[in-house]
Amino acid sequence: MANTIDRQSAILQDIAHRVMLERGLAPDFPPQVLKELDTIRTPAIKTDPSVRDLRNLIWCSIDNDSSRDLDQLTYADKMPDGNVKIFIAIADVDALVKKQSAIDLHAQHNTTSVYTVAEIFPMLPEKLSTDLSSLNPDVERCSIVIEMTIQGNGTIGSSDIYRALVRNYAKLAYNSVATWLEGTGPMPVGIGNVKGLEENLRLQDNVAQKLKALRQELGALDLETGEIRPRYENGKFNDMEPEKSNRAKDLIEDFMVAANGCSARFLASRKLPSIRRVVRTPKRWERIVDLAAEKGCSLPAEPDSKALEKFLIAAKSADPLRFPDLSLSIIKLLGPGEYVVEIPGTAAEGHFALAVKDYTHTTAPNRRYPDIITHRLLKAALCGAAMPYTNEELDYLAKRCTDKENAAKKVERQVAKSAAAIFLEKRIGERFDGIVTGAADKGTWVRILHPAVEGRLISGAQGVDVGQRISVQLAFTDVQRGYIDFKRAT
Repeated sequence: MANTIDRQSAILQDIAHRVMLERGLAPDFPPQVLKELDTIRTPAIKTDPSVRDLRNLIWCSIDNDSSRDLDQLTYADKMPDGNVKIFIAIADVDALVKKQSAIDLHAQHNTTSVYTVAEIFPMLPEKLSTDLSSLNPDVERCSIVIEMTIQGNGTIGSSDIYRALVRNYAKLAYNSVATWLEGTGPMPVGIGNVKGLEENLRLQDNVAQKLKALRQELGALDLETGEIRPRYENGKFNDMEPEKSNRAKDLIEDFMVAANGCSARFLASRKLPSIRRVVRTPKRWERIVDLAAEKGCSLPAEPDSKALEKFLIAAKSADPLRFPDLSLSIIKLLGPGEYVVEIPGTAAEGHFALAVKDYTHTTAPNRRYPDIITHRLLKAALCGAAMPYTNEELDYLAKRCTDKENAAKKVERQVAKSAAAIFLEKRIGERFDGIVTGAADKGTWVRILHPAVEGRLISGAQGVDVGQRISVQLAFTDVQRGYIDFKRAT
């Protein structure tokens, strides 16, 4: 079995490297990056009076169980008036990665870390992303802090951004924190070891739920992305399953959405440009209306995120087991996000799915290049320095980040499909229930329900549309190309 596992891993790693190159991404760090990396040392803790000392606050990180690149820490402080201050510390990657350096230019080339099932291709060398620029436990780090006052109804009353020294007192993981918060699992050891952290996390959870409730009231969509991950048993693939949300993931997501909005408004208030993350008004709204009608709900003829969210809440309550399928269909019909430049005096379109107008990416600089750009803009604004980018440079970088992020997602999907093809290659001819996830001139796509794998519908596609449930038969797999083909079963 060990030889089989090693062979499967080697095949997928070779595929991942090849597909990275095919999509215009660099799978390896060039020599000049490694040479420059050797010159970087742990940054000294500066005594700059503008850098606040917040090392005494009981910060903690919550991330995936396997995450080693820790981008943010959180802390909450209840005020005498009943409001709560939320503090989010974000790794100051720019302190180590200077604009136009070899490391910066490589990061600008890929613009994102790429997470394939075979191998992770980090945007930054691991000496940085998992060590020197990571907010690791029990080390002191420079950070950019976003401080927000949250009122009782979930609105952000005021906010501030500044640089600060911080210390991570507990590295926590989503799944164990979620079961603890939901009352279905024990308190993680890391929480019990830090005095006051249990109460602080419960306060954070309470505030996050208020933020989420308000966003949903304003029209933010509660969607399950259904991103497919391979499941291993004894080191061997035995299934493909969708990744699920939980309360701890929601806590961090709600805080990050709020923080990203604060960053965008901070730059706008100083009449400075920014790179915004937008999801435009969906072009296939009419199909969303049809899907709602099939479930007995009437949506307005024009796109309306509040009405859509009410429908999603009702649909999830009525049929929670099948809601992920509906959610996936809505995600596909909403279309992808993109980066655009907002110049002072103009207005970006906003983020339809999040129901926010002001939204930039700030909170993951070890993994995303747009966040490093935003940090440079914020730091220039804080010290009154000249802008580090012209409007023309920002426009170029926004388009590049969109293109490369799309390329990265295609790499991740293709390698996942290669893994699925390995899992399915001996099941040619079997029938499966599925849901249509894409229907366009370039092809029709179906995700089968168990195992959760997406493939192309090569025959019987006439008349089908996104969200429709159909029966299919597995016709063909190609591990090297990540092809999984179905034909409609009669």
